[in-house]
Amino acid sequence: MATANPAAPTPRRAHRRRRLWALLALVALAALLAAFWRPLTGYARVGAAYGAHVGCSCRYAGGRTLKDCAKDFEPGMELVSLSEDRKARSVTARFPLLGGATATYHEGWGCVLEPWRG
Repeated sequence: MATANPAAPTPRRAHRRRRLWALLALVALAALLAAFWRPLTGYARVGAAYGAHVGCSCRYAGGRTLKDCAKDFEPGMELVSLSEDRKARSVTARFPLLGGATATYHEGWGCVLEPWRG
């Protein structure tokens, strides 16, 4: 008769070990986000402001579509999305979960960024 190896992991033990590693990974990710939150949001706000200004200038000074204006973005700005308010003649750029900015076209002035809040 064969005896079971007491050191061999049981399915229950293996499941607990996976849960522990998942929890440790989640804690490490949260610590990284906490450590780099200010720089991340800063870069997102600057990227959104750049996107809003470029999109507004392209749309209202250049007369192109917003979809065409997104081609003018620098590499690495693929996550920035544009939307427009035709009545206000403004373009809003958003970086998912981290920031956004709006630029409004004023005749004679061009596109002007709205002040940042918060």
